[in-house]
Amino acid sequence: MSNDLVFYTHPMSRGRIIRWMLEEVGQPYETEVLDFGTTMKAPAYLAINPMGKVPAIRHGDIVVTEVGAICAYLADAFPQAGLAPPPGSELRGPYYRWLFFAAGPIEQAITTKSMGWQIPEGGERSVGFGSLDDVLDAAEAAVDGREYLAGDSFTAADLYLGAHLGWGMDFGTLEKRPAFEAYVSRLQARPAAVRANQIDDALLAAQQPAGA
Repeated sequence: MSNDLVFYTHPMSRGRIIRWMLEEVGQPYETEVLDFGTTMKAPAYLAINPMGKVPAIRHGDIVVTEVGAICAYLADAFPQAGLAPPPGSELRGPYYRWLFFAAGPIEQAITTKSMGWQIPEGGERSVGFGSLDDVLDAAEAAVDGREYLAGDSFTAADLYLGAHLGWGMDFGTLEKRPAFEAYVSRLQARPAAVRANQIDDALLAAQQPAGA
């Protein structure tokens, strides 16, 4: 299998999470920037992701879509980066728990709030995240007074949850809590996070019309 690693993204998308993950992995990769509604829906990219959404990666002949899946794949494909507890470790449980907590309840709850959707009274039992307060309380308990989610090392679970918390607080779709702010601030200071933001911010600036 070829080891070529290709990243499909847009600088104002969830692709920013995967950019950070790729910078943490530290392997060479090629970036293909796509535009919403045009190249993202063109046949060439629909052959990669029929959903016509970013991000996605292609690693040799392997295509992976969905942010949580990409984070998990990259952590396992490049174990030398130390972004996941080794298979069989007792830390693998909390690692998976919080990685997919970010992919499920956090994502669903924040999206529901940002879209202004109301869960009918008593309907909490029918939605996967229950209520936004339940989700935030669980996340706060996970990060309050703790540097990392799974043991003493930074993992893809921290990256994914931290990215969601940071994004939500920045855009006002998630309540700012001291535990969240402290946790996100530590993570965003990581050199890979700083590099990733600089790369995507530069791409975004290059897309702006002159004088905008």
